[in-house]
Amino acid sequence: QVQLVESGGGSVQAGGSQRLSCVVSGNTLSNYCAAWFRQVPGKEREGVASISAYGTPSYDESVKGRFTISKDNAKNTLYLQMNSLKPEDTAMYYCAADRQYTACNIWRSKPSQYYWGQGTQVTVSS
Repeated sequence: QVQLVESGGGSVQAGGSQRLSCVVSGNTLSNYCAAWFRQVPGKEREGVASISAYGTPSYDESVKGRFTISKDNAKNTLYLQMNSLKPEDTAMYYCAADRQYTACNIWRSKPSQYYWGQGTQVTVSS
């Protein structure tokens, strides 16, 4: 059984930084695409960043230059380093691991394509 457990959320002031972690068990990050999504109440979940099995990252335009996705295959852990945080980054953040594919296309994929964590709240105050 695949499980994903996020940590690292919390409250931070605008301009600050936070690092999210996601420990994956029952699956191997070296074999599949992994990603971070976020969701605010009343809106659809949106892709933030992805990293392919081979380590190729991709970012949503809204976070490019501020967020960095990475992974440690030995620890089977996914990370999201968030710098220069803005109030509009406030959301529940979810990590996801693809069920099948090594490459990522998170902005055109369906939720059923992934295993999901339970989410961690990030709140950025102005």
